Amino acid sequence: MDPKKLRYAKTHEWASIEGGVCTVGITKFAVDQLTDVIYIELPDVGDHTFAGESFGEIESVKAVSDLYAPVDGEVSEINEKLLDDPTIITKDPYTQGWMAKIKVEPGVTLDHLMTLDQYEKQIASEEH
Repeated sequence: MDPKKLRYAKTHEWASIEGGVCTVGITKFAVDQLTDVIYIELPDVGDHTFAGESFGEIESVKAVSDLYAPVDGEVSEINEKLLDDPTIITKDPYTQGWMAKIKVEPGVTLDHLMTLDQYEKQIASEEH
């Protein structure tokens, strides 16, 4: 996944739609803030997600954070490797660290999410 082609939520999830399926993960910024990820709870295949609502949790030695769905849809796949080794997210949040794939209705876009430039401005303001 090329970070320049992804879209971003204010809650630090990234999203990409291809062929009616939205792949979701969390950003490197979020991973860096969490530090050592020790546990992840992902939705079940078949669960429905709703944009802006929690669909799982990620836990680090510092905090537990909700994971928020960027789109409405149905979970079609989860990254089961993360359940056994959540540190994959730390090493590679954009490729091997994806969390869930959500089947979306035809015509769904990610236009409501930020571009990389917009997201970088948001995180720059959070760091002050």
